[in-house]
Amino acid sequence: MARNIGVGVIGMGWMGCVHSHSYLQQAVRFPDLEISPRLVACADEVEARGREAARRFGFARWHTGWREVIADPEVEIVNIAAPNRMHLELVEAAAAAGKHIFCEKPVGRGPDESAAIHRAAAAAGVITWVGFNYRWAPCVRHLLSLIGEGVLGELTHYRGRFLVGYASNPHGVLSWRFDQDDAGFGALGDLFSHAADMAHLIVGPIARVVGNRQTFIAERPLPTPGEGTHFSIKEGGATGPVTNEDYVGALVEFAGGAQGSFEVCRVIQGGLCEMAFEVHGTRGAARWNFERMNELQLYLTGESPNSNAYTTLVSDPTMPFHANFNPGPAVGLGYDDLKVIEAHEFLRSIATGKQGEPGFAEALAVAQVQRAVKRSWESRTWEEVVSE
Repeated sequence: MARNIGVGVIGMGWMGCVHSHSYLQQAVRFPDLEISPRLVACADEVEARGREAARRFGFARWHTGWREVIADPEVEIVNIAAPNRMHLELVEAAAAAGKHIFCEKPVGRGPDESAAIHRAAAAAGVITWVGFNYRWAPCVRHLLSLIGEGVLGELTHYRGRFLVGYASNPHGVLSWRFDQDDAGFGALGDLFSHAADMAHLIVGPIARVVGNRQTFIAERPLPTPGEGTHFSIKEGGATGPVTNEDYVGALVEFAGGAQGSFEVCRVIQGGLCEMAFEVHGTRGAARWNFERMNELQLYLTGESPNSNAYTTLVSDPTMPFHANFNPGPAVGLGYDDLKVIEAHEFLRSIATGKQGEPGFAEALAVAQVQRAVKRSWESRTWEEVVSE
């Protein structure tokens, strides 16, 4: 019989709701899991949002202060979906209390905070996890197997991008994501973190980078506190300055010798949620785009005289995790399903007592790349990625 484990969620905006739903789905999608999550407590500084979350997801109790969640003796997992400015304090408190920690990316507002967060959790010996959910798509996991088997040969170059237009409307509200004090980095934290994590997963460590940045929309309307998301639109009224970047581009060199590039933007027209990559090797290539997340484009040399085109593979039950959601090929999974999978992998790490990936160590590796990109903004030249 599965052991119950109490979960506390801090921050009940869109992402906190996604995480709460993910825990509720575990018994349905992964009935053999050795532990069963139970939603014990949630917290949000907006009282109505916390109360509604408790009603909607079945939390035993709700609070307007996060300390009550961490202090709750029935809470063994602290799930952080609060703004970035709170992450360090929350992680330090949860680690000191001996709680396992799931924190949304970017873990810290910058590399120094990410390093401090990693140190605090490591010293406490708790299991950690990070919301790099795109790495769990069945097609991506299948590609990893092919690369591991040498199907693509030696990897030579990689192009990663995250082009998303959630902020392309100049009337999009000035949420905390656009404020350097609250969020830290802009596109470098919100979007580049996903792109860099995926590159680490597929190709390996990045050795050096050179990058640039741009802020295209300098002012935005002030939001109504406690309402909406970073997708919300508001016309008229007071505005405030955007204090971090909308766009980041970078060239990279991987430690194994592969070459690559990254481009991320939150104000682009036409890119809706294009979290995507292309990877090339000496024997083939592959490409994947979240906007068509249930398809993998695969190119292999030498299979036939006419093998000069990509083949489209569709997600099917032979690929990792697909069968947990449906038994048929081409019956697509979606974003929320990836969050269910990542919650499962986090819980499985806790059940086995073995830290899996991605934990805070992987978040720190991404932060070290971000640090090098930031240095290159200032030096205008290549910068080494330095491990701590």
